[in-house]
Amino acid sequence: MLRWFEDIARTDVPSVGGKTASLGEMIRNLGSAGIRVPGGFAITADAYRHFLTHNGLEPLMQAELARLDAGAPLAEVGRTIRTAIAAGALPDALATAIRAAYVELNRRGGLDNVPVAVRSSATAEDLPDASFAGQQETFLNVIGADALLDAVRRCFASLYTDRAITYRALHGYPPLKVALSVAVQRMVRSDRGAAGVAFTLDTETGFRNLVVINGAFGLGENVVKGTVTPDEWRVFKPLLNDATVTPILDRTIGSKLIKMVLDEHGTPTNVDTSPAERASAVLDNGQVLALARWCATIEAHYDMPMDIEWAIDGETREMFIVQARPETVRARERAADFTTFTLDGTGDPLVTGVAVGQRITSGRVFVLGSMAEAVRFEDGGILVARMTDPDWVPLMKRASAIVTDAGGRTSHAAIVSRELGIAAIVGCGNATTALADGSTVTVSCAEGPQGRVYAGAIPWHETIVDLTALPPTRTQIMLNVADPEAAMRWWRLPARGVGLARIEFVIEHMVKVHPMALLHPEQADADARAKIAALTAGWEHAPDYFVDRMAVGVGVIAASQWPHPVIVRFSDFKTNEYAGLLGGRAFEPHEENPMLGFRGASRYYSDRYREGFGLECQAIRRVREHLGLKNVVVMIPFCRTLEEADLVLAEMAKHGLVRGDAGLEIYVMAEIPSNVILAKEFGVRFDGFSIGSNDLTQLTLGVDRDNALLTALFDERNPAVLRSIERLIADAHDVGCKVGICGQAPSDHPEFAEFLVKAGIDSISLNPDSVVPVLTRVSALEQDMANAASPSLFPGVQYEHPAR
Repeated sequence: MLRWFEDIARTDVPSVGGKTASLGEMIRNLGSAGIRVPGGFAITADAYRHFLTHNGLEPLMQAELARLDAGAPLAEVGRTIRTAIAAGALPDALATAIRAAYVELNRRGGLDNVPVAVRSSATAEDLPDASFAGQQETFLNVIGADALLDAVRRCFASLYTDRAITYRALHGYPPLKVALSVAVQRMVRSDRGAAGVAFTLDTETGFRNLVVINGAFGLGENVVKGTVTPDEWRVFKPLLNDATVTPILDRTIGSKLIKMVLDEHGTPTNVDTSPAERASAVLDNGQVLALARWCATIEAHYDMPMDIEWAIDGETREMFIVQARPETVRARERAADFTTFTLDGTGDPLVTGVAVGQRITSGRVFVLGSMAEAVRFEDGGILVARMTDPDWVPLMKRASAIVTDAGGRTSHAAIVSRELGIAAIVGCGNATTALADGSTVTVSCAEGPQGRVYAGAIPWHETIVDLTALPPTRTQIMLNVADPEAAMRWWRLPARGVGLARIEFVIEHMVKVHPMALLHPEQADADARAKIAALTAGWEHAPDYFVDRMAVGVGVIAASQWPHPVIVRFSDFKTNEYAGLLGGRAFEPHEENPMLGFRGASRYYSDRYREGFGLECQAIRRVREHLGLKNVVVMIPFCRTLEEADLVLAEMAKHGLVRGDAGLEIYVMAEIPSNVILAKEFGVRFDGFSIGSNDLTQLTLGVDRDNALLTALFDERNPAVLRSIERLIADAHDVGCKVGICGQAPSDHPEFAEFLVKAGIDSISLNPDSVVPVLTRVSALEQDMANAASPSLFPGVQYEHPAR
């Protein structure tokens, strides 16, 4: 009837349920890896069945469930069964065994009345193909044998909560075949420390190379139930065993407005957090890395993505794993299935929050203060609430999207939405007041980690691709990426790296401040200085803010395609664009033609921007050396002359970026005729070229690409442009230099992509939505070329086939 955790393995699910079997499995097998799991014992499913028989409860339960099938109210049936179970008496032998085990737990802990957590563990719960968090009850800080016996009965009764009955019916579990085990586990005093959850994949995209950690002060119930917006860390899993690096990609400080503690009677209760707690992280870097390594070890042992709960004892400062179960949503997806959702319009968002999943939907808003208002909800509506708990599940199943004021990625609303496969945005803060009841809105989770709710029904479309049908290519197909958060969405695509990472997006949206204004704030106006001070409040030195934020953006992009190369182009704003950054107007000259002005390489060695370029170099070093993402390649844009190339390379060297050191590769954009004419001379200075077809076309044909009067003349397929590209590829290959292209032309013009392949280009970098059609086209062409010579698509252009 009772079993100690150390005598239990994961094969014991029928006896003790998935939750308890996992605790035993970890204690038996992972203790040697340093993973701490609080000890305890399990009251088996057989004990639960014996309890039902002893009290003659099964006939009543069968009768009540039959009434439910006949149309009786769920709430009434569930309440009747729970009341009967809670009123039952534990068999004397079982009660005596539980008391004796509690005494032994006291002896092991060196206490008279050790506090315990009493957790339900259903025998059909936490299996790889089915799991809803919070189906049954958990009771915390249970002290004394009598209180323990009462908690056991209440756990037994919780097998028949309304939500549990509904869940089993929906998933086809025979209602009386599911039994319950109870885990009695030594309490971790996280009420004086911190607790939370961790996933060994990105829960929104299924990206496998992350450990995502959420945490808050106090007991972990608030994080699990989504009552608070927790802190979050994303840790890059493949580099966790490299002690020389710190692969924490980013950290977000949540509001953490409350924490669950134990009151003077030992009862869990919520209290407000202090301003200092709200502003501080619940874990330091060492704890984050240690926890992430534990999570990776657990995942490796189970050989599947895992959903893990952790706690830090505030008295001993020890960290513990208190639960681990298979992640059941993303892990079920076929890696070969790739679905994208894309908005076909846009607007100003009414509210924003944490996006759950990647879906888009439109519908009518229903703002509900409680489940008492559920009667007015309509199927397919947008459910808007302060937060949800398991009692909301029947209503959530009818919604097309869920929007909440509170919660994070591991909140109840987020977990259930993923399971249901519907869009959700959580942690908005003001959704219940900002969204008008009865209005029509569009909920978009397809624009990165920030979900947005737009007014009206904005058109959108869905694309489904079977990746197993995509053929291989000799030409390297890569991605163009600007938004770091969107990068994680594309990990399933058969791309081999990022051919162009535009850090202008990172600077504009994540940094927001002109780097020189951070270095010399006294030159900015008073309004800009105030805004800069607010943005950099958490940094002792304002320039470190730029380095940190840029490193986060570049690091996320690099991690998304690791170990493939990720080519990061240094900033290529024009002066008018730089001036638009916070504090930028004090540092940028007015130019009549910024397109051909003070941009690209010419800035990096100029006194007007040299220090700002130094911050960009520091950020790259941090990504490569501190995070350990050495797949980052750097690229210099708009480099006009060989002398300019030498000056920029010398400037980079001053900041520790030297070609060849630690495998660093340096590329140059090929977007000026001088880059083509002197391709061999540039090629010996750099490891690769990336063709910028827009600028190269503009400067080869003398056409202002932004002039509507000349639109008909602007064409990358002009023979002069094609001849330039062909010559560049041949000359670059002659000196061992690689050549790729990162423009839009291969996506827009199939014949242009064909020309590039025939000319011997090494890589083609595309926007994500173009990868599948261009890859298919390139593969077919390569096959044709292998079989027979193909005629030229462009009269007057002779194809060369330099050695690859």
